[in-house]
Amino acid sequence: MIDLPLAFVDIETTGSHFDHDRITEVAVLTLSSEGVMGYERLINPKRPIPSFIQTLTGITPDMVMDRSPFEEEAKKLFEELQGKLFIAHNARFDHGFLKAAFKRAGLDFKPKVICTVKLSRYLFPEQKRHNLDTLIETHGLEVTQRHRAMGDAHLLYQFWTLCQEKFGQEKLNEAVADQLGHASLPPHIDSAMVDDIPDSPGVYLFYADNDLPLYIGKSKHLRQRVLSHFQSALGHRKEMKLSLQVKRIEWIETAGELGALLLESRLIKTQLPQMNIKLRRTKELCAWTLHEDRQGFLRPELITAKDMQAGQQTHVYGLFSSKRSATTAMASIAKKSLLCEGLLGLEKLSPGAPCFGFQVKVCAGACVGKESPLKHNLKLTTALTRLRISHWPYKGPVGIKEGEEIHVVDQWCYLGSAKDDAQLDDILHQGRGEFEMDTYQLLKKSMANLSSDALVQLTRRPVEKETHDTFA
Repeated sequence: MIDLPLAFVDIETTGSHFDHDRITEVAVLTLSSEGVMGYERLINPKRPIPSFIQTLTGITPDMVMDRSPFEEEAKKLFEELQGKLFIAHNARFDHGFLKAAFKRAGLDFKPKVICTVKLSRYLFPEQKRHNLDTLIETHGLEVTQRHRAMGDAHLLYQFWTLCQEKFGQEKLNEAVADQLGHASLPPHIDSAMVDDIPDSPGVYLFYADNDLPLYIGKSKHLRQRVLSHFQSALGHRKEMKLSLQVKRIEWIETAGELGALLLESRLIKTQLPQMNIKLRRTKELCAWTLHEDRQGFLRPELITAKDMQAGQQTHVYGLFSSKRSATTAMASIAKKSLLCEGLLGLEKLSPGAPCFGFQVKVCAGACVGKESPLKHNLKLTTALTRLRISHWPYKGPVGIKEGEEIHVVDQWCYLGSAKDDAQLDDILHQGRGEFEMDTYQLLKKSMANLSSDALVQLTRRPVEKETHDTFA
């Protein structure tokens, strides 16, 4: 890989976000068998340059006003970098910005990338800091124009030459090979930490400096999935933000995909990682139930999770994350099925007067006797069928076998996973668990496709009983 021409690259930008900030200057210092050659361009970003950026770089709006935008320079720069080893300090930034800019210009930029922050960490592990100013001070690098693209590219070339002279080509090759093997990792993530992650099913947890969970995810291939976050960071703002904050990674192996899904859902609800939103516990979880009034009409009533007898009630429809979403869904059903929103409790009815829907012809007239309660009820229950919460089809808790684990489920609630009878007894002695929307939907889908031998009926036993024959 060292046989490739080396491209020492630096860019200046209007800010740190490659999705809305733009490049103002780019420099490439190429080292090849032909010697050292430079490519340097000021770029018109087509947007304001913040004053603090102007102060830092010395690049003002007047300097770039008459310069070409990146789109016009893209092809030439692409050719300049093609077939070269891309070397930059904190390369994720420079590479990420250029990759995004090339993509907007219709070019797919995929070079081999070397980060001199990582190179410094590898070759000088005793140093506490590895930013460019520290390298300048520690190694006596000659500064020409700090925070200008070509000036900083020259610093990288000097550092590379110093490393070559100090450690020799073989050691430098080793450092490059190690980095290319972990090219997707941010400089602050120890590659050994990722090497230890198994490529098996499970859940992974990303932590920040304050040891609070940033993100929790699951996968059938843990290591592959963790690495994909850092690869995606080059093209997605959310992944970039995540990769910059991750300082520690933990993982929990599971017997299979179902176990990973169930554990992920539970951990997100208990640990509340700041970048997970979808699987968090829904405080306003609710559903519709039906009651017949004196005139024989079925009237919907909204009930909350604490009022539900999960898996036991036969006429409960939902689930919804809030009262607002439940009401919106019922209103949509009313309009599609020509039901009376007054009788459904969605608007007030005056005695003997039609609802507003009847006047605009989206109600068949049950409110004024033009449609019988029987027909109105049939239309309502038919429309709600797809939302009906399934009755729990077993006498009590069941176990779902997956590999060497058994997942304990009761009334659509996940109670835990066990690897032996002792763990299983502990789970069965606990309460019935909390009914949750995503767990219900996950279990309903998974259990519908299970073979009969993958399910085992379980029984709750008194705590004092010591025998462990629950698997039988």
